[in-house]
Amino acid sequence: MNILAISITTVTLAEIGDKTQLLSLMLASCYRKPLPIISAIFLATLVNHALAAWLGVVVAEYLSPEILKWVIFVSFLAMAGWVLIPDKLDDDGACSSRGPFVASFIAFFVAEIGDKTQIATSVLGAQFADGLLWVVLGTTIGMMIANVPVVLIGKLSADRLPLGLIRKITAVLFVGLAGVAILY
Repeated sequence: MNILAISITTVTLAEIGDKTQLLSLMLASCYRKPLPIISAIFLATLVNHALAAWLGVVVAEYLSPEILKWVIFVSFLAMAGWVLIPDKLDDDGACSSRGPFVASFIAFFVAEIGDKTQIATSVLGAQFADGLLWVVLGTTIGMMIANVPVVLIGKLSADRLPLGLIRKITAVLFVGLAGVAILY
C-alpha cells in the first residue's frame, strides 16, 4: 500500500465512533449549516495533523530504525485496543455565538488534541518521514471521509451504524497494520 492509502485508511477507521465524529454530529444539529462546518473541520484537521505528523518526524529522528519499528508496532496495537472503547462527547457548549465556522474550527481543533487520530498521524509521520505531505493529505482525507457524511446526513444515519461491530473490525485492521509495521 502506498503512504496516501495507508494514511486515509488508518484515520478513516480510527475516526468511526470517535469523539470528533460525535462533535461533527452535534455541530451539524446545532448550526444546520454544513458548508461552514465542513470547511472548519477540513482546516482544523489540516493544521492539527500537519503539526502531529511533523512531531512524529521529530521524535523519529531520535530513535534508531529498530526502536522506531517497535514503537510503531506497539502504537498500532494500542490503537487496536483504543478503538474498542466507545468515545463520549462532553457537552460543554459547542454551540456558541461565534458562528458555525469559528465555533466548529475551535471545537474540532481542540477535540483533536491527544485524540487517537492525531496520535495515529504522529505515528504515520514517524514511519513515513519522507512522505510527510502524503501523510497529512491522507489523514485529512480520512477525517473528511468519516465526518462529512455525519455532518450531511446527521443523526439519522449515526443511530443506525453498528458501531460495536465497526470498532471490532477496526481493531483487527490495526492489529494487521501492526503486523505490517513490524515486518517492514
